[in-house]
Amino acid sequence: MATPHINAESGDFAPAVIFPGDPKRARRIAEILMGDARQVTDVRGIEGFTGTVDGHPLSVMASGMGMPSAVIYATELFQVYDVQRIIRVGTAGAIPEHVQVGDVIVAVGAHTQSNMNELRLPGLHFSAVASHHLAAAAVSAAADLDATVHAGTIVCQDHFYLAGPPGQLEQLARYNVLGVDMESAGIYGAAAEFGREALTVLTVTDHLLDHSRNMNVEDRETRFQDSLKLAVAAALS
Repeated sequence: MATPHINAESGDFAPAVIFPGDPKRARRIAEILMGDARQVTDVRGIEGFTGTVDGHPLSVMASGMGMPSAVIYATELFQVYDVQRIIRVGTAGAIPEHVQVGDVIVAVGAHTQSNMNELRLPGLHFSAVASHHLAAAAVSAAADLDATVHAGTIVCQDHFYLAGPPGQLEQLARYNVLGVDMESAGIYGAAAEFGREALTVLTVTDHLLDHSRNMNVEDRETRFQDSLKLAVAAALS
């Protein structure tokens, strides 16, 4: 049953997988959520864990950074391990002024300049959208949080450091594109390919037009509790 990138056995993964980028964050999430978590994979240092939350099976596995890495793992989880839903928990840079550092974004769609999804529907521009069911569950759970939650589109970039054309961020803000990540469009494409569900829930760690409010490295690793609560609500819905 093992794949080139996952050494779990058949049945080791729950139907729902929480999907952070960082392997350390995956381990931390598993320890927070599941007292009975057991490690099921560790190829290339990308760890995965399975246990239960309130009696419901749940898995957590890291995706690595960027769409190429995330799509490898999402494809193998969907295709080989019969995972039904993947919920990415990650970080984002905010774009509009009204989205603040520490806020949570439920990404209902992901614009991208990447061509990763273009081969899926040759001649068409693929629309990378989240599962409505999962997004609705996450937004509904937001009523119980003491946090500001935004639902809308994000942009998914291939390059972390390479800036876009002059004025692009201001244009994205005008279109109310809430933030930037590097994985969601690819994950949404993989879910569509296999008829499965996917959602991204992001913690805003920095502001791309106002750098005075950025989180430090420690905060980036630990301030994900609100987004995690929404992700779990979606996963178990």
